[in-house]
Amino acid sequence: MKHKKIRAYSVFVIFFATLNMVSAQIPSNAYTFESKNEDITTSHLFLFDKNYLVHTIYSENPPNFKKTVGGFYEVKDNHIILNLEFNSNYKNDSINTITIPYTYKNNQLYLEFDGSNNKMKADSYNPQELDGKWLMAGRVNEEGESRRDTTRPRKTMKFLLNGHFQWIAFNTETMEFFGSGGGAFSSENGTYSEHIQFFSRDNSRAGATLLFSYDLKDGDWHHKGKSSKGDALHEIWSPRK
Repeated sequence: MKHKKIRAYSVFVIFFATLNMVSAQIPSNAYTFESKNEDITTSHLFLFDKNYLVHTIYSENPPNFKKTVGGFYEVKDNHIILNLEFNSNYKNDSINTITIPYTYKNNQLYLEFDGSNNKMKADSYNPQELDGKWLMAGRVNEEGESRRDTTRPRKTMKFLLNGHFQWIAFNTETMEFFGSGGGAFSSENGTYSEHIQFFSRDNSRAGATLLFSYDLKDGDWHHKGKSSKGDALHEIWSPRK
C-alpha cells in the first residue's frame, strides 16, 4: 500500500512538472513567423518582455505595413490575455482584448493565430544597452530642454528588444493610433542605428538605415541625429516602468 502511494505521488509530480513546463512563462525575446501567399511573404513579429507584448504584421517585398497591436499581458491556463493599449485597426474592429492560446515546451514557443498553431522562431539572445520600453519625455532645441508628462494618455513609446525596435504613438484612453515604425537596431559605444522594415505612415520609408548618437544621462536616453525626413533632432526618452 505504501509503495502504491509513493508511485501515485511520483506520477503526480511528473504530471505537474510537465504541465508547468508546457505553461511556463514565455522568455523575453523577439519571435517571428512567416507565411507566404503567392510571391508575397508576410512577417509576424512578436516582441515579448516579462509583461508587455507587441504583435506586428507586415511585408517587406513590396513593403506594406498591415497591423500592430500591443499592451500589457498575463498568462492563464495556456492562454496569453493581452489587454491592448493600442490597435492600429481599432476604428474598424473595436478590439481591446486579445486571447492567444500558446504552448511553450522544450524551449519552443507555439502561438495559435489565423486558425493555425504556429511554430515561432526565437532570435538568438543578444542583449544591448538600450533594450527596454522607453517613453518620449522631451526634446532639446536652441532654447533648451522641453519636457512632457509621460503619465498622460497620449504616448509615444519605443520598444527595443534583442536587436528589434518599434515605436508606437497612441492614446491609452481613446485607443487612437497615430503611427508606428520598426525594424532592426544596434546600440554600441554611443552609436545607435536603425534599419526600417515597416512604417505605417509611408511604406516607402522601409529599407532606409538611420544613424544616431546616444547617451544615457540620469537614466534617460538622449537620442541625437536626423529624423527619417532629414530634420535635426535631439530627443529625450525615459524608461517605462
